[in-house]
Amino acid sequence: MGEIYITYEYWFAAFQLIFAMLGMGATLTVGDFGDVMREPKSVTIGTGMQLLLVPLIAYLFISMVGVVGGVAVGIALIAAIPGGTTSNIFTYMAKGNSPLSISVTAITTLACLLTTPFILRVLITEYLPLDFAMPTAQIVNDIAWTLLLPLVLGMVVLAVLPKYAGTISKWCIRASLFGIVLIIIGSSSAGRLDVGAFGGDNILLVIAFVVALTVAGWVLPMVFGLAKPDITAVQMEVVVRNVNLGVLIKASMFPVVVGASNTLGDMVLFTVLLYGVLQMLIAAVLISWYRRASRSVTA
Repeated sequence: MGEIYITYEYWFAAFQLIFAMLGMGATLTVGDFGDVMREPKSVTIGTGMQLLLVPLIAYLFISMVGVVGGVAVGIALIAAIPGGTTSNIFTYMAKGNSPLSISVTAITTLACLLTTPFILRVLITEYLPLDFAMPTAQIVNDIAWTLLLPLVLGMVVLAVLPKYAGTISKWCIRASLFGIVLIIIGSSSAGRLDVGAFGGDNILLVIAFVVALTVAGWVLPMVFGLAKPDITAVQMEVVVRNVNLGVLIKASMFPVVVGASNTLGDMVLFTVLLYGVLQMLIAAVLISWYRRASRSVTA
């Protein structure tokens, strides 16, 4: 499994991302984008936090906290990717504003075609090897063909086959989760997810980063006076990133060669996958908290 994964790492990542975006697209209609006009304040704040605040927090961690190497690249990559369909699901489960979550996800997903390469270049150029060339064209192609195209195809499925779209979306999401499992198993069997090599200090840094996003995702919407369901949606969008896309971009930036070491790429992969686990745990806590708060209000 280890050698197979190393040989086809990019395609493992592409498989799970394509199915994730197909599943998300099958829940979206063109009308969902109308929420941009109906809720301009909340959508603007949510989008601004995604595209500006999250990269700023990543910059502070990289420049001031002392994050270096693969962990710095991993944190920058997390900051450069948008939210995904998981954030929409979690917003719904937490009784947040689901249309707002969908709108912010859709806008930032489209924007990342330009913003992701730009944010990566700004944040991590100095932490990459001198002979490293940022594969900007490859990243743009990855986003276009494995993120945006499946998203549009999913929307077409919903428009043409509305009775079956829910089932198709469900199985696509399951296939994507299966892809994540394959990536974890493949990386582990290839010796690329080494907790000892990653280090306890780096684990704490990634934990601190996700906690910082969680706090910022709650405080700023509250300061701007958003309603509680909108705060829930924006916080989920800030915390829950499209880790699927992060794994794919990592595979493009640091392709693995059988028999060759890839220490920097391994550290980036571990950072992204660790964040993926942590965001699920944080989201579970937030869902429980918001649902309990909702029940207390209605009681």
